Amino acid sequence: MNAVRLSLPIFFIVVSLVLAILTLQLPHAQLGNPYGPMYFPLVVSIGLFLFSVIDLIKTRHYFGKENEDLKALLKKETLFTLGVILALCLLYTLIFERVGFLLSTVIFLAAIMFFLNGKKKWMLNIIVTLVVSGSSWYVFSYLLEISLP
Repeated sequence: MNAVRLSLPIFFIVVSLVLAILTLQLPHAQLGNPYGPMYFPLVVSIGLFLFSVIDLIKTRHYFGKENEDLKALLKKETLFTLGVILALCLLYTLIFERVGFLLSTVIFLAAIMFFLNGKKKWMLNIIVTLVVSGSSWYVFSYLLEISLP
């Protein structure tokens, strides 16, 4: 179990190093700053590296302690919740192109909100669903001018 917990930060350290090496091999820009295309991916790879090292150190610190998180994850209720959310995500990806962004997002968020919060908080579920769906649609469509299906 401890090797599994350590493998993820080590994996991301390797990924960040590969990303940094590949970023440094990008061709230089013809216009403007020749190193412009390298800045963002290099910052992302450095950030990924730093956070992975911090996670590795944090994981090694708790290496000998009993892992309550894994026990909670393996409970039946938690696995059922993860399965339902995964199924809803799969359904969202299947209906996205057919129904469109706004309607599929409303259906997806409403299903998750009602599953997690229950029917007693129906007003909160509906408000959060409509505000998040509507505001994300507005940001993408009007502010960022990205065409959504």
